[in-house]
Parts: sequence; structure tokens; C-alpha cells
Amino acid sequence: MAITRADAEALDAADPLAALRDEFVLPPGVIYLDGNSLGPLPRSTPDRLAAAVRYEWGERLIRSWNEAGWWTASRRVAAGLAPLLGASADEIAVADSTSVNLFKLVVCALRMRPGRPVVVAERDAFPTDVYVARSVAELTGGELRLLSDQTDLASALDDRVGVVCLSQVDFRTGALWPAAETTARVHDAGALMLWDLCHSAGTLDVRLREWHADLAVGCGYKYLNGGPGAPSFAFVATEHHSDLHTPLPGWHGHAEPFAMVPDYLPAAGIGQLANGTPPVLSLLALESAVDVFAGVSTTDLRAKGMALTSMFIDLITEKCSELRVVSPVDADRRGSQVSVRYEHAFSLVQAMIERQVIGDFRAPDIARFGFPPTYLRFVDAWDAAERCSAVLNSGFHREERFARRSTVT
Repeated sequence: MAITRADAEALDAADPLAALRDEFVLPPGVIYLDGNSLGPLPRSTPDRLAAAVRYEWGERLIRSWNEAGWWTASRRVAAGLAPLLGASADEIAVADSTSVNLFKLVVCALRMRPGRPVVVAERDAFPTDVYVARSVAELTGGELRLLSDQTDLASALDDRVGVVCLSQVDFRTGALWPAAETTARVHDAGALMLWDLCHSAGTLDVRLREWHADLAVGCGYKYLNGGPGAPSFAFVATEHHSDLHTPLPGWHGHAEPFAMVPDYLPAAGIGQLANGTPPVLSLLALESAVDVFAGVSTTDLRAKGMALTSMFIDLITEKCSELRVVSPVDADRRGSQVSVRYEHAFSLVQAMIERQVIGDFRAPDIARFGFPPTYLRFVDAWDAAERCSAVLNSGFHREERFARRSTVT
């Protein structure tokens, strides 16, 4: 039986996460399906940043490092992230970008596994992951092995592999790796497991400790809503802290940063992953965003994300026969996004943006729609599918202007 808008409204009425929508600034009439690239503005962030700029920076100046807690902000964010990652606060560092943290952790992993110089990664992972893994292999005299798909993992594992670096969610299709099972297979081969959680944190039921993950990274600007360029996080399981040896020692990661001594003595535990002075305004924006998740069940986030994407897939299949869904149909094997393949995917996305449905495009022919469970409603999924159908049926997306590409797609 066809899904009606009334069905969607009933699901919204019963949604245990419905109140979270009020925590975000959402433009009237816009259906924002691009939270997997940049999350929307939390309602509390403008006032927090205004206070930091006008009073803490403007009036208190350098005194705010102590008075306003700038120095400890990264630890507060780590504590807020811990429940979303299924980890302890002292296993999380908040600093730098995902790329920088990935570099640090891949090198750290190889140092923890001497005599095992091989890094395994996915050929079709987000390009930075491949670039970083290749660079580390070159710098350390190691080797990079790239997987074509999940079935390649078994043949890639041997006694030369030091670390396996995988994205839990495929950024193009939304396909999931089975995290606990994959981690166990990597451990059976004697290697360390490093998860990229950029498309997981804030929307999936991440359980790093239960998975027995060794290492992880993730960004703060997607589903965590920390703003453009928000700091990243790194996770190192407690049992590896004694062997941690960062390749990028910085003064913030020193055991006594204000001793200003020439010899590096790393801070205890994961503290050594801090480098230079953090971007305080971005860090405070991320803190206000992470506060939105306080007390929110990751089980509820995952359940709603699965339901939203399942509804959208059913509607797209029913209303938009030109589109081929490439995300897994089985919700257990899918992140909180739906990707469709279409010859004119770029033009379709641009036309839908003009119709107030904002998704994004991934080369060569994928239109991608993210479904953050924090602020999206079931009626949003229904309306987005309706507008997509209207665009396709009218041929609106074939107007020449929608084929012109800007720098960011």
C-alpha cells in the first residue's frame, strides 16, 4: 500500500526525538538533506560565539584561557562525545582536522606493530583516507593495500599488515561495514583496527568499546553540527595509551606545556594527540553542538535514521523510476543516507535545491541525500520524494543552467 503524507505525520507525532528539531535553526520551507556534508546551525551557537567574541576575547583577552575555560574546552567536548561513540572521555582527543588525526593514528598504529609495515584501506574510500594512507606508507617505507570491496578483506590480511583503516559508512553509497565482526577479523590477523566515523558519529549507534576498536577518527561538522571546519576527534582505546607515540608532537600535547623546555615529554594518555593552539571559536561552536546530544539515546538515533531512509527509498522507488537506489535496501547495512544513481544526477540535485530540497552530488553520477535523525521529520522525507518526482516528471532539471558546476558540488 502506498505511503501517504498522513502516514508520515503519524510517525512524526510518535517520534521520541521530535523535540530535538527545535534545537536547530532551519530556514523556512527548506528540507535540508545535506547534514552528511554540513550540519545545520544549532540554536545555541550564535549566542555562545557572540559571548566568546565580544566579552571573552573582546574584554577579558588572554585571561579567558583560564577564566572562560578555553584551555579545557577540548576535554569538555571529548566528554560530550564519549556517549555518542561508546567510549570513555579519556579515550578521545578533540583537535585538528580528520586528515591530520588520521595521519597521526596510522603512524601510531604502525609504531605499535613493528615489523608489520602494511596499511590496508579502501580504494573507494573518501579520497583523503587513501591519500593519507599512501603518504604514511611512503614515509615509513611500508606498503599500501587497497580493497576493491568488502569481500577483499580476507585476502588482504596477513602477518605483514599493521593497521586496517576503513570507513564504517561508504560516503558515496551509505553501505556499512559490520564493525564488530570486521574488527574481530582484523584482530585475528594480528593487526590494529582504525575506523573512520565521519558519516557515523551523531547518527549511528557507535560502540567503539563493544566493537573492541583500537583507533578511530571523525569530523565535527557533519552530523555533529559543529559548523564549517569544526575540529575533528580521535579515539585511542585505553589499552594502547602506554604504547602511543605521536608523529606530530606539539606544545599542547606536552606534559608541561608552559615549562617551554626543548625536549618533548608527551602528556599522559591521549593528551599527546593535541598539537598546536586550538581554534577556540570553532571548538566552542562544536561544544554547543555536542551539548544538544546530552541524554539522547544513540539507539533512538539509529532507529529513526533507519526508518527515515527506508521510507525515502520506498517513496523514490514508487515515484521516481528513473533513479536507481545504490544504497543497501537492508536498513541494517545502510548508514543514515540514501544515494541514487542517475545520468543527470548533478542537474537533478541543483534543480531540487531550487525547489528547496538540499542534497548533494558525488561524481560521477550519484545524488546523495542525508537523513540526520536529530532534526529531520518523516514529512520531510515524504515531501522531498514528492518534489523529486515533480522535478523529474516536468523535466525541470534539464534546463541548461542546472548543468553549470560551481567549485563545491
